[in-house]
Amino acid sequence: METFSSVPINEAASLKLEAVGGAVPLDSPFYIERSTDKVFHGAIARHESTVLVKGSRQMGKTSLLARGIQKARESGATVIFTDIQKLNASDFASADKFLFTLADLVADQLQLSVFPRDTWKQGEPPNTNFERYLKTEVLRSVSSRLVWGLDELDRLFAVDYCGDIFGLFRAWHNERVLDPRSPWGRLTLAISYATEASLFIGDSNHSPFNVGTRLTLEDFSPEQAGEMNRLYGSPLRGSRELEKLYRLVGGHPFLVRRSLHELASRSLNYDAFEKEADSEDGIFGDHLRRMPLLLAEDPGFREIVRGVLNEQVCPTDECFRRLRRAGLVVGTSRYDVRPRCELYTKYLRRCLA
Repeated sequence: METFSSVPINEAASLKLEAVGGAVPLDSPFYIERSTDKVFHGAIARHESTVLVKGSRQMGKTSLLARGIQKARESGATVIFTDIQKLNASDFASADKFLFTLADLVADQLQLSVFPRDTWKQGEPPNTNFERYLKTEVLRSVSSRLVWGLDELDRLFAVDYCGDIFGLFRAWHNERVLDPRSPWGRLTLAISYATEASLFIGDSNHSPFNVGTRLTLEDFSPEQAGEMNRLYGSPLRGSRELEKLYRLVGGHPFLVRRSLHELASRSLNYDAFEKEADSEDGIFGDHLRRMPLLLAEDPGFREIVRGVLNEQVCPTDECFRRLRRAGLVVGTSRYDVRPRCELYTKYLRRCLA
């Protein structure tokens, strides 16, 4: 493992702490840029048609997306943002209902005078209605380029019409390549998701997830964890404590920041912090309590995780992808798989005892 450099202790640091959880505010001093930030911003600046950000839960997808579209806004682009998690279950009842809802949200954000209800034609395919509305009302009303951020788009993978929606997005990309002067030449889709798209889209030619710029958010490096410690006034004293924390939470962005927030705000020493770290009622209780729910989704899932804890390989590639998508493991393949961090190992062993 990489070693930590010595981080100066700032005894006089006057910190203005902020709540940890959800997207990191745009003006937060506690945001750590990773290599993906530069690539993401560059793709947006080049007006690429599709920019994809993949990462498991609490990896910083929304925070990266927010910063990318803010830079686009500052450069003169028109920006809209849709958080798919905000939609109700009824909004996914059919392709027509879903696309109508999306169009309505876009019209509301852009304060258009013509809404989908004014143009939607009964009996026409949902994709036709949606595409026509974007062409005739949305893109015609915007003189600049349009950047559309779509957060947590993989909620769509649970519905049987997802292939039709994703096929439409891919068609826009293809049309832009064939004719850069088409209306889609001014549209950038910036999409965040966690799921392995290939599991749900059989025909790769109909997938928007294998075109454009594709990024995967990784854990903090030891150096980035050390930088976060410095931003919090160095509550971890020296490289030894930094190495201990990194082993415990494995560079998980949320867990690193939550750890340092607790250490700084409660003036805890590291040993006291680590003693309560894997308790369901402790610092990470809300985060850890999701794991038994994941294990309960499939009876076979428990045995697979138990095998990983005992240094066994995953039985199938799909099992490996599921575990990695859930954020429980790291590794390059089902033959190279291990629990993501010491914290997860301790908690999962107790859950599966």
